Amino acid sequence: MFFKSVCVATIVAVPSFAVAQSQSSDYQFAQEDEIIVQAARRAIPVEALPNTVRLIDEQAIRDQLLISTSLVDVIGSRVPSFSPSRQKLSGAGESFRGREPLYLIDGVPQSNPLRNGSRDGFTIDAAVVERVEILYGANAIQGVGATGGIVNYVTLSPAANGLGEIRAEAAVTADTDFNGDGFGYRGVLTGLKDLGAIDLVASAAFETRGAFYDGDGRRIGVDGTQGEIQDSQSLNLFAKVGFELKPDIRLEVMANLFELEGDGDYVQIAGDRATGMPATSVRGQSEGQIPTNTVNTLSASLTYDDLLGGQLELQGFYREFESVFGGGTFNGFFNTGTEPAGVETFDQSSNISDKSGAKLTYSHSDLGIDGLTVTGGLDILKDDSSQILVQTGRFWVPQVEFTSVAPFVQLDQMFLDDRLLISGGIRQENATLKVDDYVTIFSSGSTAVGGGEPDFTKTLVNIGGSFEITEGLTPYVAYSEGFTMPDVGRVLRAVNASGQTVETLLNVEPIIADNIELGVAFERGGFRANASYFESESAFGQRLFSNAQGIFEVRREPTEISGFELSGEYDFSDAVTIGAGYANLEGQSDQDGDGSVDEDLSAENISPDRLTLFVAASPMPQLSVRAQLSHNFDRSFNDAATNTDFDGYTLIDLNAGYTTPVGRFDLGVQNALNEDYTTYYSQSSPAAVNRDNRFFQGRGRTLTLRWSTIY
Repeated sequence: MFFKSVCVATIVAVPSFAVAQSQSSDYQFAQEDEIIVQAARRAIPVEALPNTVRLIDEQAIRDQLLISTSLVDVIGSRVPSFSPSRQKLSGAGESFRGREPLYLIDGVPQSNPLRNGSRDGFTIDAAVVERVEILYGANAIQGVGATGGIVNYVTLSPAANGLGEIRAEAAVTADTDFNGDGFGYRGVLTGLKDLGAIDLVASAAFETRGAFYDGDGRRIGVDGTQGEIQDSQSLNLFAKVGFELKPDIRLEVMANLFELEGDGDYVQIAGDRATGMPATSVRGQSEGQIPTNTVNTLSASLTYDDLLGGQLELQGFYREFESVFGGGTFNGFFNTGTEPAGVETFDQSSNISDKSGAKLTYSHSDLGIDGLTVTGGLDILKDDSSQILVQTGRFWVPQVEFTSVAPFVQLDQMFLDDRLLISGGIRQENATLKVDDYVTIFSSGSTAVGGGEPDFTKTLVNIGGSFEITEGLTPYVAYSEGFTMPDVGRVLRAVNASGQTVETLLNVEPIIADNIELGVAFERGGFRANASYFESESAFGQRLFSNAQGIFEVRREPTEISGFELSGEYDFSDAVTIGAGYANLEGQSDQDGDGSVDEDLSAENISPDRLTLFVAASPMPQLSVRAQLSHNFDRSFNDAATNTDFDGYTLIDLNAGYTTPVGRFDLGVQNALNEDYTTYYSQSSPAAVNRDNRFFQGRGRTLTLRWSTIY
């Protein structure tokens, strides 16, 4: 039977290959233990979910943390259609299938589309993440923001055995030259306990990171403007309490407090692209406030498993986000219009975004029609965002208030003994954008802009189907639409023509991404594979471009992205598994307005093609080893600036672990061959290629030794 049951609470159901992760497996189906996919808007098993889903479980996360403690890097290592990491605090230019992913923590949105500072990948420590759920392609399952897909961080829950446990770990990281300032340290203490009617999780994680060194032994240049993860420290405090009010009624309250702050111990020495010398760092004190990410996420969820024969889930949430960027005497900042001639004023910006909202979902599968599940619900979201200049108190982006009310309904019908699924749904986004009258900063002409309250109503549909032709072979096809707002902040701060009002600015119109996908999943014996092809179009999309000062601005124009992905693995035995993944992406836009979508999307909008390979083995119960390869292929762009062409590179990572009576010891080796390479963003982004201060190398060979135990 293809699906054990169908109880789908999604707004967009894309029938496809649902995969789970094991200790040594990248593409494995769900194991005997039932896996629930929270990102689908209802707690349903992965084998009953007709969506393209990748699940990265806790063990796979722990394995990857030996290579990098960034959750974004964890995802990138397992999903070839994710962009290569910049290895910086900023994720600008990092994309999923050429578009923006929506990041969530237990369903609470972390992304900031209204003023996208590209910091939403660093909002929680991996120590409290039980698994990562990745839903591919544009969709409206979780509302605004998922034009590329969804990444949901599911937090820890205690085992339902009443025993409880305390987890402790300590780790040290160093480059292979063991430079004194390159050492990093990490400590985590987590408690989990199920008391029956009440269950508890509490965790504290602290990490301090040293300087990073490239493959040639040079200290990598710090990005004093966008922010760094090298020479930084982070603290994550987490608590979750569950209450069983009745056997079928559960209340859960979660709080996560996260801060990542740079130490500011280094300043950059700009590189020289003409001679091939990358940017490096020397000891020094940076000016102004140190770049930080401060993110507090709170949620409360009530689940009623048997309300009038169906399941009800109600979630309320609040999230506050502040990211401080580095500063300088940039043309866009220093001139307030009051300085004496020749005087430049230092300044820096901070993005602030507070979100609150509620999600109501009700699903029923006993309505008198065999195989039919009906799901309905209502989402409410309020987002207040702005960008201020910290030193002078000016608003670079005025206060923007976005509200959305979105009802939805989804129908899923099974036929032919659950081998055939037909799925369809509709969601209506009713959104309002409110901005008061404001004046741009001096660099945009101190232009007076009239406020307004434009509203948008968009109806989003989906339809799809899958059919199990024979046991283990299932093709699927689906069409879905995703909804997001453009980076309104970049639009509003760049207005420099008089007589403009927010009501009449076409550039604040929503982005609708249409996604069509065809694929096939296969499983036979120890072999598992999936192949899919997709096309994604936006008639009025968004493309980032860099102005003369290297600051990103927004252009609204038609965009088209297509690609295919292949993945597979084979179990040679219970102890050895090999696997591979490949993603090919092409993207174009209409940059000259002639109606032809024929100009390549640049590197900050699309990733290179990528191949991943791995082999994992457990030669004995207490020993495990893994080797993985990631190859980024060359990419050329049909722009006039041929210096944006990308020279690919290959990275190999290794890890091994051994369990002893006093705990488990793991060793990870990042970039095991010590490849000296320039990152994709630094090589090919138009915002970087003509700027020697954005000529960054990737990290060289790095060792991590970790001890962990469970009491």
